[in-house]
Amino acid sequence: MTSLEAKMAALERRVFGKRTEKLPPVAQELKARQDSPEEERARAAAALRTRRARAARKADAAVEREVRHEVPAEDRHCPACGSEELNPLGEGRRTVVYEHVPAFFEKQVHVQEVLACTCGRGVVTAPAPPKVVDKGEYGPGLLAHVVVSKCADAMPLHRLAQRMERGGVPMSRSTLTDLFHQSASAVRPLSSYLLQRIASAEVVWADETPLRVLDVKKTRRGYLWTFLTQTPQSEWLIGYRFSLGRAGKTPKDVLGGTTGALVVDGYTGYNAVTLPEGRTRVGCWAHLRRRFFEALPTAPEAREAMDLILELYRVEAQARDAGLVGTAAHRALRQESSTRVLVRLRTWLEVQTPRHPPKSPLGQALSYATKQWEALTRFVEDPRLPLDNNRSEAALRKAALGRKNFLFVGHETAGENLAGLYALVATCEANGVNPEAYLADVLLRVQTHPNSRIAELLPHEWKRQQTTGPPESRFQPQP
Repeated sequence: MTSLEAKMAALERRVFGKRTEKLPPVAQELKARQDSPEEERARAAAALRTRRARAARKADAAVEREVRHEVPAEDRHCPACGSEELNPLGEGRRTVVYEHVPAFFEKQVHVQEVLACTCGRGVVTAPAPPKVVDKGEYGPGLLAHVVVSKCADAMPLHRLAQRMERGGVPMSRSTLTDLFHQSASAVRPLSSYLLQRIASAEVVWADETPLRVLDVKKTRRGYLWTFLTQTPQSEWLIGYRFSLGRAGKTPKDVLGGTTGALVVDGYTGYNAVTLPEGRTRVGCWAHLRRRFFEALPTAPEAREAMDLILELYRVEAQARDAGLVGTAAHRALRQESSTRVLVRLRTWLEVQTPRHPPKSPLGQALSYATKQWEALTRFVEDPRLPLDNNRSEAALRKAALGRKNFLFVGHETAGENLAGLYALVATCEANGVNPEAYLADVLLRVQTHPNSRIAELLPHEWKRQQTTGPPESRFQPQP
């Protein structure tokens, strides 16, 4: 009976409720609880730092252009005495207005100078403009725009063709498709190296999501996998891999032979790389919390488990507000506060397990927690380990949005190309790099850049070069 009630509750949520998950975010629940004065001060200081950083980004977000407004001739007299001898008072009143200037495309005609010797035998020609594709008629800036429109903005290429038509450039969807795959081919060494860098990291997040593949008279199911890590300098590296199946072959191909920690949910496909000689599996508390939330309609006592999990997140919020994340002090805080919460939760699990049928929603949540307990509690001993796998889920949101817009990929190679370009665009966005400017520069440089120094072209390294590197390595927009 309990199982039927749970199915009815889930069906009612799906039919009559919001399609999005109703589970409130952890940050929202933490904010709703009463904080101590110390926590309130720490949270206020963190909020102030966030506002200042946002204001600084906003100040540098757009090109500044000064527009002068002169006093009209009929008003150039003193309102008090009528004198027309008026002098400037300071620099004038300044008002900031953010305006949109529509983007445009231009047709560049490159003329190469040709010089001939008076002897009649020698001819010298100026070098041709660099191109991503030999004999191609589209520049790197346009290719970068195509890639970013699809990978960052989830825009189908047929819709992008319509927008370019409005901009004065007649373009077919098939041509844009060719440009997209040519771009992926050009940067494939870079996207492959990015995955290798991620695989060599000590802590790796991973997750996967379905992606339809066009087939004869129908589509079949493929999968887009994400693997990401954070560098010691707090820079994010995000990679993707496409496959036609969900088996453990893909994680093994990417992470096989490496050691460290792997932060994943309970899916058994990752067992291939979490063997005793492989990586250590780290569980996800967000997945467990979601299971208890789904059990609430038929088992209100699941709220107690959710409250205890929320206490674990409260400890993490304290460490984050105090600037202790990843330090020895963070580990000490976890061992002092999180351990007590885990003892209470373990006791609650042992009491509740015999009371609920194994196939009921709460019974399944209890079983998941018990089986994953060792992986779930590993975070206590290592401050580098996160509490959940939300980072990798967030890395797949753009893919989920694209899946709704362009529905499917044409074939396996197209999926691989999409994964490679997704990786570079996502890594750009995670590190505050403009992906369009980055790709417009790298699409040309990667073809002649030494393979031994390919790390210099990764988005976070490229970003440092824009301020510290030689002038010739900086991106210069086309005139």
